[in-house]
Amino acid sequence: MSKEKPGTVIVTGGGRGIGAEVVQLFAQAGHNVLFTYASKPHRAQEVVDRCAPFGVKVVAVQADVRDPMLATAVVEQAQRLSAVIGLVNNAGITSRIGSFLDVDIETMRDVLDVNVLGTMVMCQAVVRDWVARGASGSIVNVSSIAATLGSPGEYIHYAGSKAAVEGFTIGLAKEFADRGIRANVVSPGTTDTEIHALSGEPGRAERVAPKIPMRRAGDPREIAEAIAWMLSD
Repeated sequence: MSKEKPGTVIVTGGGRGIGAEVVQLFAQAGHNVLFTYASKPHRAQEVVDRCAPFGVKVVAVQADVRDPMLATAVVEQAQRLSAVIGLVNNAGITSRIGSFLDVDIETMRDVLDVNVLGTMVMCQAVVRDWVARGASGSIVNVSSIAATLGSPGEYIHYAGSKAAVEGFTIGLAKEFADRGIRANVVSPGTTDTEIHALSGEPGRAERVAPKIPMRRAGDPREIAEAIAWMLSD
């Protein structure tokens, strides 16, 4: 995004991995950033500290993306920094890698609540604000190549949640295009982040690397740069 039109970008799940790189990129480009994180406030503060040299406002807010009331509050707080011009829905979870037959209903519901409903709730809160103000803006929802590949034997419920995000984003883009509101998806392949450790296999990125055409996993910065480009004019 250009420095000529500065504003505030909201990033969910900005405390680590791809999200943290997105926060830093936008701050470096001269935008204020409000990002949410689920836990580990010290990690969120590290992201804020890394952005200090850029001379913009970067605020970390501990928030559950599944809560519609918190979504509205996040947007209101972001607007106090400067006009919100962009939203990146990066927050997402998987679960432990394994057969679908071993996944309990609570886990499935949690994945859907965070990845699908959490994304929808944040989009609704931001778009409502833009429509009320007659403003335009841009949204990028972070999906996964799992939406296409299905992730058999690992987490097909996660793959299904990301396919839902992609279908939702298509509809969102079409419904609000005539208001100057854009919605796009960035769908990373295997990327070297902590999400693999959280799913029970820290070395997963290395394990699947031979199956990737470039023979390596993606770097979070590379994905962040794609997100920043999609959010730009």
